[in-house]
Amino acid sequence: MPTIPWTTPNPAAPGSTAVVMASRFEVASLADVPRFFLRSLAVWKQVRSAPGALGASLQAHPLKRVFLTLSAWEDKDALNAFASAEPHRGIMRELAPTMKDSVFTFWEVKTEELPLAWDDAERRIAAQRARTQSG
Repeated sequence: MPTIPWTTPNPAAPGSTAVVMASRFEVASLADVPRFFLRSLAVWKQVRSAPGALGASLQAHPLKRVFLTLSAWEDKDALNAFASAEPHRGIMRELAPTMKDSVFTFWEVKTEELPLAWDDAERRIAAQRARTQSG
């Protein structure tokens, strides 16, 4: 499983709170995997220079057709600004037809808890996915 390790684009202010987002994307077919992976690298480049980005990591499980993201932000406004900016916005629109499933979960942590651990994020994603599928 290829993982891009935690990267810290901007230092976190000590004693503050970070907004965390974890996501799980599953593409519909193995044929969609290379395109999704390549486009995700453009988004990764954007994260590394995004205002308010405190850290991020990516996991790819290509044979399962699954991609996971984990990121921390100064606040919701910084996260929303990133999501609505190019290239992220256009890439998500472009890839939407290839998606089988998408799950997003959000929480807050003290900045002293950064960098984040994948095990906690994966538990939260699984719980959110279960809630979504049962509702």
